Amino acid sequence: MSEIRIAAETRTEFGKGAARRARRAGFVPGVVYGHGHAPVHLNLPGHDLMMALKTPNALLVVPIEGKDEYVLPKAVQREAIKRTIEHVDLLLVKRGEKVTVEIPVLTEGELAPGGNLLEHVLQALPIEAEATHLPEAVTVSVEGLEAGASIHAKDIVLPAGVTLAVEADAVVLQVIAAQAAPVEEEAEEAEGAEA
Repeated sequence: MSEIRIAAETRTEFGKGAARRARRAGFVPGVVYGHGHAPVHLNLPGHDLMMALKTPNALLVVPIEGKDEYVLPKAVQREAIKRTIEHVDLLLVKRGEKVTVEIPVLTEGELAPGGNLLEHVLQALPIEAEATHLPEAVTVSVEGLEAGASIHAKDIVLPAGVTLAVEADAVVLQVIAAQAAPVEEEAEEAEGAEA
């Protein structure tokens, strides 16, 4: 995963009024914490941050007290209607440090014929990896799987240096048979109800 540099500035004003002023100026208030350091309050450029957060577990490089630091987004608060970013919590990480994150589970291939459905039991897979080498996602082949088949966490091939942070027997994906009443029966039931 590549590093995304964000030009942040230290925030000196606090409270709702200061946060609103920052948002009007195109910034997103944020806080960086971790490694026993006192929390550092920042204003981050809103558009740059929005673009960076389109990548899951984006590794950001932000200037903190004159030094570039690695941070991972920990919590992102969005406005309910417009979905704009209101606030972001960032976790300070170091090169070589192992972190636990969740990565999206993507699928490829077609299920066996017969109207089966694929259920994502886990939308994201918890993993542990070095903070500067986090995979963006993991892809699983579901080619030809039939109803009743399932894919467990241990069945997923992970990149080198990445380990599971969930039980190996945890079900990630499963194929279920479609359960729909035949159209003829539904029509007969509707006629019976009218009579």
